[in-house]
Amino acid sequence: MEVVGGIMAASLRRTGSAWRSASNRDVFSRSSRDEDDEEALKWAALEKLPTYDRIRKGILSGSQGGREVNIAELGLTERNMLMERLVRIADEDNEKFLKKLKNRLDRVGIENPTIEVRFENLEIHADAFVGNRGVPNILNFFTNKIEALLNALHILPSRKVPLTILHGISGIIKPNRMTLLLGPPSSGKTTLLLALAGKLSKELKISGSVAYNGHGLDEFVPQRTSAYISQHDLHIGEMTVRETLAFSAKCQGVGTRYEMLSELSRREKAANIKPDPDIDMYMKATTLEGQEIVITNYILKILGLDICADTMVGDQMIRGISGGQKKRVTTGEMLVGPARALFMDEISTGLDSSTTFSIVNSLRQSIHILGGTALIALLQPAPETYDLFDDILLISEGQIVYQGPRENVVEFFESMGFRCPERKGVADFLQEIMIAPMQHLRFKSEQYYNTIKFKQPRSKE
Repeated sequence: MEVVGGIMAASLRRTGSAWRSASNRDVFSRSSRDEDDEEALKWAALEKLPTYDRIRKGILSGSQGGREVNIAELGLTERNMLMERLVRIADEDNEKFLKKLKNRLDRVGIENPTIEVRFENLEIHADAFVGNRGVPNILNFFTNKIEALLNALHILPSRKVPLTILHGISGIIKPNRMTLLLGPPSSGKTTLLLALAGKLSKELKISGSVAYNGHGLDEFVPQRTSAYISQHDLHIGEMTVRETLAFSAKCQGVGTRYEMLSELSRREKAANIKPDPDIDMYMKATTLEGQEIVITNYILKILGLDICADTMVGDQMIRGISGGQKKRVTTGEMLVGPARALFMDEISTGLDSSTTFSIVNSLRQSIHILGGTALIALLQPAPETYDLFDDILLISEGQIVYQGPRENVVEFFESMGFRCPERKGVADFLQEIMIAPMQHLRFKSEQYYNTIKFKQPRSKE
């Protein structure tokens, strides 16, 4: 009987143990399901809100599950955690992050606006002063003999002489493609970039036309659509890097982000689509006033400025960040804005080749995935950086020597009798041949384009 009782007891213990383990599995599975159901209920509650309120609230992921938050009241810790989840390592995660943004738009059939910039017969003149501007006042105090001596020494009063900077050039800067602008000093690169961005000085005499998607610069405000990034670093030394970019973001505003997000939210609600919570939080934060720090943190990350974000920029009197970091701050000031067309002037000055490659690669990912437009002037880019570009625009003495796909530029110059030596970078080769006589290059260029017409392929990305 004792044996039978022992067997029954052992059986009961095994049964009880099995029941408890099964019960535990059911509890855990119910817990997981409950969390999913709870999150679904939170999204359903958000969808019932009016559009104005829905864009200002989101689901913030965390260790204790998602919770509904007011995005306008996000704290510093929450914003940092959000950016760490989206882009932990810029070189590895940035492309994945941009593709998530693009995928969210694609699911509801929304396309990012793109800009095609055309310039036709663009000619720019300036008045240059020739001679010694101080001589006329001095001559009043000298005798005729001294005046004759000055004339004999060719020291003449200053006079204005018309100078042509750009000679009636035409071309196209296409969206979804990055164009590299190359040319020797004083070739007109900066003037061309300023003209396309609508920032030329009023003292210059301009003829020809510049159009964005067929609209002339007098039909809209180009400064709200494009951004010119100068080769000169002008900052307030007492501000930190983070404060500088956040202030720039606040000044530039959000552009069309709010209208796009409103339409995106409406279509997702109609199609019963639940977006990625972190992507939703980021997009909503970049449209709201007071949350400029979110996109600021993103630009700090991809430009490698997060390590000095809270350091003062500095100037001649205040010790601050390095010259290369200042150059990246100059670039970041424009990237935090909503501009869709970027005109960048010598952004690699003071940067090593690896940093330049990283920044240009991040720009390339954004241009190809989100459909931007970029014309970037670089001084002797490394071969790896040169290969990131889709198109090349060569300018010399105010005239375009070549504009077209990067893959065809070597063939173009070979047809003109200029062969690129082996083991020589193509960018260095192009810079060297720019010193060739301009008339010869122009004649051969016209011959070449009369026989061969390039069709620029669209990016596969």
